[in-house]
Amino acid sequence: MSSAPVIAYLCTTFPKTTEQFIQREVSSLRALGVNVRVYSLWGGGGDFEGLQVVTFPKWKLVALLWVIPLTALRHSRVFGEMLRGVFKRRPPSWLNFWENMLGAGFAAIYAGHFRREQPALVHAAWGGAPATAAWLLRRLDGYAYGVACHAYDLYQDGGDWWLREKLEEAAFVHTSTAMGRCTLIVRGVEPGKIHAILSGLATLPAFKPLRTPRATLRLLCVARLVPKKGLDHQLRIYAALKAAGVSFEARIAGDGPLRGALETLARALGVAGEVRFLGHRPQAEIAEHLAWADVMLHTGVIAADGDRDGLPNVIPEAMAAGVLVITSPVAATTEAITDGVTGRVLSPEEPVRWVEALAALRDDDAQAGRFRAAARVWVEENFDARRNSGRLAALFAGAMKP
Repeated sequence: MSSAPVIAYLCTTFPKTTEQFIQREVSSLRALGVNVRVYSLWGGGGDFEGLQVVTFPKWKLVALLWVIPLTALRHSRVFGEMLRGVFKRRPPSWLNFWENMLGAGFAAIYAGHFRREQPALVHAAWGGAPATAAWLLRRLDGYAYGVACHAYDLYQDGGDWWLREKLEEAAFVHTSTAMGRCTLIVRGVEPGKIHAILSGLATLPAFKPLRTPRATLRLLCVARLVPKKGLDHQLRIYAALKAAGVSFEARIAGDGPLRGALETLARALGVAGEVRFLGHRPQAEIAEHLAWADVMLHTGVIAADGDRDGLPNVIPEAMAAGVLVITSPVAATTEAITDGVTGRVLSPEEPVRWVEALAALRDDDAQAGRFRAAARVWVEENFDARRNSGRLAALFAGAMKP
């Protein structure tokens, strides 16, 4: 058993197949010698690379029937602050309300466990339930804590209900993009405590040769089938390609609530024969699809509820493998894709421009080669998991409670 100080690493669900970046972060931190103990507040659990994940059994929430009155008696000031906070403003959504209540319930029930374990630091991997748990554990027993804020925490339905209070007392705030950092500053978080640290790849894939000729373009999208991915726009881009006589095959890897509607739209647009919906695929299989693809398309938009992407990890993964990337200008994708340098940046509402760009990437080997080389350099310089996790580990060390 490691003698290094324990970092209590709080997740909503761990491991989760659609959150590979969290798994990579945990793996990289452990490889650096950080003694991470992972707690999963909702689902997940089991063994992860030899690490037993501590799961929160939901039946324990029954204990709140007596834990809440005891907590109110022992920590009346903290309990009063929570009640005032609950009633002074409406939560952005019922989902976010219950996420925060889950975090508070976990902290109340596991407070005794943490008093026995005495972690040197509590780190919330998300700004929702995990950050609420970390905030309340500090209020109850004084633990130092850090918080990671992702696009979901900042933008969906206007952002997390309790985020400002949770970040005020955090030792540091970790976000993965410059966009996230700017948003946090605008919302009043002290700039000096915000650290933009990308995720990363533990090992870089082989850089495949440019496929020539590319008479029939091989197009790939890896995304959850949800509104912020703008996949209706992507299907219209495919229809415009077909109308322009550009031969292509397209694969969409991912699943979600919009799958039925998107398959119906593909048939209506006449591209069902060219577009394959693969459903959710394991990470190892995604690598096979990257080896097949010429170009990755990302047509992200700002959804009606405000949700949007940060920098989806699949974009640097594609760049590392030698897959060309065309992305929308929404969110933080432009922190990796500079138009005309590491790829193309185009509005998904202008399908004709995508057709022109894809035709150029099909026909111009020199342009494709320049983009691919510059993209690989960007990944090598910015997306190294060990280096980036080292920065996070340094934040942990600086914030640890003696």
